[in-house]
Amino acid sequence: MTTIQIEGVTKKLKGVFVINNVSITLSSGNVTGLRGVNGSGKTMLMRLMAGLILPTKGTIKIDDKILGKEITFPESIGILLENPAFLDSYTGFQNLKMLASIRNKIDDVQIKHTLEKVGLDVESHNKKYKKYSLGMKQRLGIAGAIMEQPDIVILDEPTNSLDTAGVELVKQIIRQEKERGALVVLACHDTDILDELADDIYYLENGSLVSTTTRGQTV
Repeated sequence: MTTIQIEGVTKKLKGVFVINNVSITLSSGNVTGLRGVNGSGKTMLMRLMAGLILPTKGTIKIDDKILGKEITFPESIGILLENPAFLDSYTGFQNLKMLASIRNKIDDVQIKHTLEKVGLDVESHNKKYKKYSLGMKQRLGIAGAIMEQPDIVILDEPTNSLDTAGVELVKQIIRQEKERGALVVLACHDTDILDELADDIYYLENGSLVSTTTRGQTV
């Protein structure tokens, strides 16, 4: 079982609290939702979980190992943050292949399968990223997050720029990630999607945790 323990975490940037004394525990096989308006701290909390930034105070533990001390990054993680960055001159397939070469855990066949899973057809595989539509770019970002079947999947606004069919596909993918036992963290402005998919929803306001909803109850 994979766990993320966030213990009294505070993050200050330029003297401003962007995360303020947040404590939550997340575990594998669950979808954890983060809810709040823009600037509430959702993306910042995701960056902290991923080890992309370190807390000013408090600790984040991945399977009891402290981020920034005992490990630099979670050992098995896939991330989609807003505006995923890929190389314009590379095709979708080449971008994912380059990412996959870091760990060498998956082969070309698995990369192509993931592209098809997110709704990118064979023609899209060989199209340069600069020619991708916004929706295609979003699908490629999701593919990059899930292609290695990581223990932790962090998705920040995964339905951005997607049509109705694309949104349904993303919902299906999130369910599949949960079913295979991943720890999924989801931030989404569409409250209906969070209500439908999340086992627990944490509401953030000005960097503070103000309420928690577990299926059927509110704390």
